[in-house]
Amino acid sequence: MKFLELFGRMKSVVIGMVHVKALPGTPLGCMKMSQITEEACKEAAIYRDAGIDGLIIENMHDIPYSFSVGPEVCACMTAVCTAVRSVCPSMPLGVQILSSANQQALAIALASGLDFIRAEGFVFSHVADEGLLNACAGDLLRYRKQIGAEYVQIFTDIKKKHSSHALTSDVSIEETAHAAEFFLSDGLIITGTATGVQADPRELRDVSQSVSIPVLIGSGVTHDNMERYLDANGMIIGSHFKKGGHWANGVDPERVKRFMGKRRDLLK
Repeated sequence: MKFLELFGRMKSVVIGMVHVKALPGTPLGCMKMSQITEEACKEAAIYRDAGIDGLIIENMHDIPYSFSVGPEVCACMTAVCTAVRSVCPSMPLGVQILSSANQQALAIALASGLDFIRAEGFVFSHVADEGLLNACAGDLLRYRKQIGAEYVQIFTDIKKKHSSHALTSDVSIEETAHAAEFFLSDGLIITGTATGVQADPRELRDVSQSVSIPVLIGSGVTHDNMERYLDANGMIIGSHFKKGGHWANGVDPERVKRFMGKRRDLLK
């Protein structure tokens, strides 16, 4: 399985978040690219030294998010991702470009030597805080084929956070998972309702039992509740690894080391 080949294990993989500072041209952008890149590499090194399993590099400070991602975002994120790859030459690395710029993320992954992307809006439609988001699986996988990036895995959110799912209220999360698997997702991501909010462990159980592809938890995992999510193939952790537990702050080395130490002890 590709997930096993990438991470070397099939259970409790820990993936940290590098939240890149606001990029040029975005409302909060105020730093030079050299500063943005240096900060991202510094955080990647903290994760690397703590023995984390993988990282996702994301432009989360580019608020408010837009469906019209400009070429400057792609260029800047390619530069940042390439630099982080040099800091972590053998670590599994992924990228997410907000909002739902999944083809752009694939292109960045290809150009900077990354291994996977996190994709929004893979199947079905939902109303996100940026607006109406429609399914993209058909076009996205054709684009991956077209650019020769088949090795780049696509992990896909289902019933994603910060969204209303009234349009698909008659479609269960298990049915959504089946649809994503049928449409060739490489792995599914389950979240809570917002950044840092715990995912429902019952959904993890139900989705894991209904599909044969990896299932990851995408929000709300902490040092205190990790036991509830150890059966997941992976845990994507952003907020908990930051100072004060807030996503916008810098990475706290002690939080990362403490978490990884507890996971190691629990999996003995």
